[in-house]
Amino acid sequence: MLEQLKSEVIRIGRQAQREGLCKHKAGNFSMRDKETGYIVVTPSGVDRELLTVDDMIVIDMNANVIENITGLRPSSEVLMHIAIYEARPDVWNIVHTHSKYATVFATLNRPIPPFINEMMAINNKNHTIPVAPYGRAGTPQLAENVASTLKDADSILMSAHGAVAVDADSIDNAYLKACYIEELAEVYHHILAINGGKEAPIMPLEELQKWAYPSQIKFPNN
Repeated sequence: MLEQLKSEVIRIGRQAQREGLCKHKAGNFSMRDKETGYIVVTPSGVDRELLTVDDMIVIDMNANVIENITGLRPSSEVLMHIAIYEARPDVWNIVHTHSKYATVFATLNRPIPPFINEMMAINNKNHTIPVAPYGRAGTPQLAENVASTLKDADSILMSAHGAVAVDADSIDNAYLKACYIEELAEVYHHILAINGGKEAPIMPLEELQKWAYPSQIKFPNN
């Protein structure tokens, strides 16, 4: 069931592990099927390099396990995935990572302000990366806090936990946003370190919002 979605989720999970966004079985990933509404999610506590298609879990929006061929349990944070899909009907792909620099700012409960042009890539309403309030891992409270924070953002930090990125079109795009979260957090950290803890100059929101592809570039048949 939903073999293609299972393969895509495994691929992204392995990429996140290989690129250092998730280590030691941390993090979780999911996609929602547009036809059935079912969610394909990574299982709990399994090294993603060892995952097979049969290990992937299919669950519905009421947390009923529909398929777990090898008997594995869905990620303990699947309630968070369900809450996000409920709060954001436009979202079909979720990536939750524990990348280092993002987790540092998440632990400090410190949002990352719009200090650089790349903030446009995270697709957040005010170009800031906010921090969802703390909730114990796997609990309905965590699910509620994260889903609420994602209502106006595609890319967020989770207090004392990690980061979440979502996308309407593809899990690759969600993963790219997770990569941007980590890169922006790392650059911001270095700015604070070099600048004696002082904030970087903040870019005006209108400057970020004015970006457009250069009209001077001409294509054939235009």
